[in-house]
Amino acid sequence: QVQLVESGGGLVQAGGSLRLSCAASGRTFSTTAMGWFRQAPGKEREFVAAIRWSGGTIYYKDSVKGRFTISRDNAKNTVYLQMNSLKPEDTAVYYCAATGGKNSYIRPDEYAYWGQGTQVTVSS
Repeated sequence: QVQLVESGGGLVQAGGSLRLSCAASGRTFSTTAMGWFRQAPGKEREFVAAIRWSGGTIYYKDSVKGRFTISRDNAKNTVYLQMNSLKPEDTAVYYCAATGGKNSYIRPDEYAYWGQGTQVTVSS
């Protein structure tokens, strides 16, 4: 099993920044990549960004490219999501997830482990 704990959410004005953290514990050696997803009220959970532990290949949702940066600290088994130039449409619960697969990394069903989620609210 892999346990994931997110932190760093909150309320911010449009144009502001937040940094999310996701600390992984347990059988982290069984995972190949970490991802961030988000879910707004009444909407499906959607991919935001992902990063592979080995090699650091990164994937982003088009609408966050240039604003969000995903990074990892392998020694701490922690993944970060730096979010800049936030917009009201970024408001959602953000989830960290871990996968042991080697697929597209952008589908929620590829991820076996999920954190509890952290709320991000961007006011206009």
